[in-house]
Amino acid sequence: MEIIQPKVKPRLLSIDVFRGLTIAGMIIVNTPGNNEAYRQLDHAEWNGCTMTDLVFPFFLFIAGVSLVFSLSKSLESGRTEGLAGKILRRTAIIFGLGLFLNAIPNYHPSTIRILGVLQRIAICYGVTSLLFIKTSLKTQIALAVAALAGYWLMMTYIPVPGFGAGVLTKEGSLASFIDRVVLGPHTYRQGVYDPEGVLSSIPALATALLGVFTGLWLRSRREDVVKIYGMAAAGAGLAAAGWLWGISFPINKALWTSSYVLYTAGLALLALAFCYRLIEVKGIKRWSRPFEIYGVNAIAAYITPILLLKFLVLYKLPASGAEPIQLRVWLCDHIFGTWLSPLNASAAFAVSYTLLWLIPFWALYRKKIFIKI
Repeated sequence: MEIIQPKVKPRLLSIDVFRGLTIAGMIIVNTPGNNEAYRQLDHAEWNGCTMTDLVFPFFLFIAGVSLVFSLSKSLESGRTEGLAGKILRRTAIIFGLGLFLNAIPNYHPSTIRILGVLQRIAICYGVTSLLFIKTSLKTQIALAVAALAGYWLMMTYIPVPGFGAGVLTKEGSLASFIDRVVLGPHTYRQGVYDPEGVLSSIPALATALLGVFTGLWLRSRREDVVKIYGMAAAGAGLAAAGWLWGISFPINKALWTSSYVLYTAGLALLALAFCYRLIEVKGIKRWSRPFEIYGVNAIAAYITPILLLKFLVLYKLPASGAEPIQLRVWLCDHIFGTWLSPLNASAAFAVSYTLLWLIPFWALYRKKIFIKI
């Protein structure tokens, strides 16, 4: 009896939807209407993890998943000439876009922030893509383990001048010290560390590599039910391992601790397993269209809302007897503040801003215009 292996689907809608969910989350948490925010719509003060702290690692994770699908086509067809150059070119463009955003309004070369969200996405995409096309799976797994274990050892045992070893505070951690030495005034808001800093980029690579491993799992010829249960089991195991490791090496987004990598990657796997089952297996898709719209134009959907937000923050209106008020806060106060509490008005502004951006990206989607970098 002949056993027919299931075909590998060329493109998974659930990946676009997951990416779009992440982009929508990014817009919401980046756009409070005022200085108030629900705890889950703001970063943890230091240690800990809120819903906001899941957004960035979820994006790096799904970027790792996606690159498997995009690069595997070239590898399997033998069209690999110039592939590394294309990867490096895309990496440079994304990094440059991050610098461009950082230059508004802080455009002075002596203080401009060098690293940032897009820069970390660029670094993780570039390195993991090159690893994917140039090295074996065993090598990639070994590097992911080494990144997590090595970062933990460095952060725990290498002493920092004036603080000692194993101090995981904003000022005293090894990652913060290296940021001050390497970046100087080019850190986030010229502070004592950078949340997308130099040393913490090492475990961030592991986040993307865990996405790569998931992409390989999804492209395998296993049955859908096996893929779903495999992702769910791995997700639960990673999240539990990250939580347990966090007892001694705290879950911390700003430091991108190894425990944070495992915990957030585990939750990402569980969320992707749910999306895969709902969309690819059950065929329940109508709810997902707004997120698909964001997901197929992800980088553009991240950059353009930030550009408008910068204008809303920088442009200020005169206020009688008080300091000038940001246009963002003025709009929030006049549209939502007259009938909602400051906390709810802030959240309503963020959600409305996210929904508003669906209009131009829906138009691009209708015309099949996908902005690729």
